[in-house]
Amino acid sequence: MTDSPIVQTITPVTHDLGTFKVRRALPTRERTMVGPFIFVDEFGPARLPPGQGMDVRPHPHINLATVTYLFEGAIEHRDSLGTRAVIEPGAINLMTAGRGIVHSERSPSAVRAEGPALYGMQTWLALPDDKEELDPAFEHVAGSALPLVEEEGVSARVLMGTLWGKTAGVTEHSQTIYADISLEGGASVPIDAIADERAVMAIEGNASLDHDRLELFTLYILAPGQAMTLKAETGSRNMLLGDEAFATKRHVFWNFVSSSRDRINQAKEDWKARRFPLVPGDEEEFIPLPEIPLTVSYP
Repeated sequence: MTDSPIVQTITPVTHDLGTFKVRRALPTRERTMVGPFIFVDEFGPARLPPGQGMDVRPHPHINLATVTYLFEGAIEHRDSLGTRAVIEPGAINLMTAGRGIVHSERSPSAVRAEGPALYGMQTWLALPDDKEELDPAFEHVAGSALPLVEEEGVSARVLMGTLWGKTAGVTEHSQTIYADISLEGGASVPIDAIADERAVMAIEGNASLDHDRLELFTLYILAPGQAMTLKAETGSRNMLLGDEAFATKRHVFWNFVSSSRDRINQAKEDWKARRFPLVPGDEEEFIPLPEIPLTVSYP
């Protein structure tokens, strides 16, 4: 009998926001990171009521990079650098917070009348120790610029890093793999043992890793150094993520991630004192610092 390809199973915490659900798989008490990924949210699928939209008011980040990827819908991003960009399915938004950035995420006005669709992933990447205080930056990469691996029954978009001989052009602050894998029923794709840490989340259909069936929206941590096969029983869609393991732990409070608890405390005071920059075009609103975050606070 072969060893199981799965060493840990993480059931996400589901936050019902009324018009849509957010499933948070990382961080948890059991595990904080998979490679550089320290935050993994899946949201939707949902169709918001006509006239409504998603409105995430301006809020700050430090010492991390956010990665937004959509399966359906559109999100307008604005940030304190003056960036304004609308992300649509297949594209990547990479926002490097570094020493500090503020951004908002809202449904574009053009789609609100009919009721916008909302379905996608947002992940956070911790920055390496020597890059935590980088200058903030924003990068939008269109889906057409990301490599697509296509074989019989397989369509896999490489979002970050190098997989199956294809390399995405998205900036990596540390070694990172991230992919969106669609499989027709009966099709399969190899998951090579090339990364320090890897995880898979099935988001549609029925799939298995070797002989282990995958439940939807559950994050499966893969055995290190072990090659395996992802196979679809019926048509399925799956996210693969991970890579370089971090030697130093990270602290998380609300939207702040850092190797230093003192740095997080400074960011908290800076946000309360309104010392972060404003978001041009979205200056009126902001999310106050919570006394006790409803999101995450580890360790």
